[in-house]
Amino acid sequence: MTISQHEPGHVPALPLSVAFLREHPAHFLALGFGAGLSPKAPGTVGTLVAFPLFALLSGAALYWLWVVLFLAVGVWACDVTGKALGVHDHGGIVWDEVVAFLMVLPFASPDWQGWALAFTLFRLFDIWKPFPIGWADARLKGGMGVMVDDVLAAGCSILCVLGIRAVL
Repeated sequence: MTISQHEPGHVPALPLSVAFLREHPAHFLALGFGAGLSPKAPGTVGTLVAFPLFALLSGAALYWLWVVLFLAVGVWACDVTGKALGVHDHGGIVWDEVVAFLMVLPFASPDWQGWALAFTLFRLFDIWKPFPIGWADARLKGGMGVMVDDVLAAGCSILCVLGIRAVL
């Protein structure tokens, strides 16, 4: 029997620290190179990490291969880190936001307004979690579960960005 984090008997998650970040390569990656250590809105801070990565990779012929690689490694890193923290989807685990937002950015208009729209839509879907995002978030556990709900949020964001771009 598994004890949920909201039931009596649950062992509280380990506190995040720079030492924990450095303890294992999976922690460094899952915590978004340190963005997940933010005391306020770590998911939002983690999403911002995608911007410099996008700037670095956007001209690459194999951009989508990098995204797939980041997704695959993210499943492992988020699983290892969640187990170490004692919480499957700890708020400090932000690699899922980084990779999912890397999926959205190529569809945004390449200017600050397009990027702001994409960022806002992605954060709204990631926080709000409408169906099927919330459904997946509630049912899928481990590293795969951490990554999948954000990939779905990226898909919803992409559809909205493309719809808005088509209208404007």
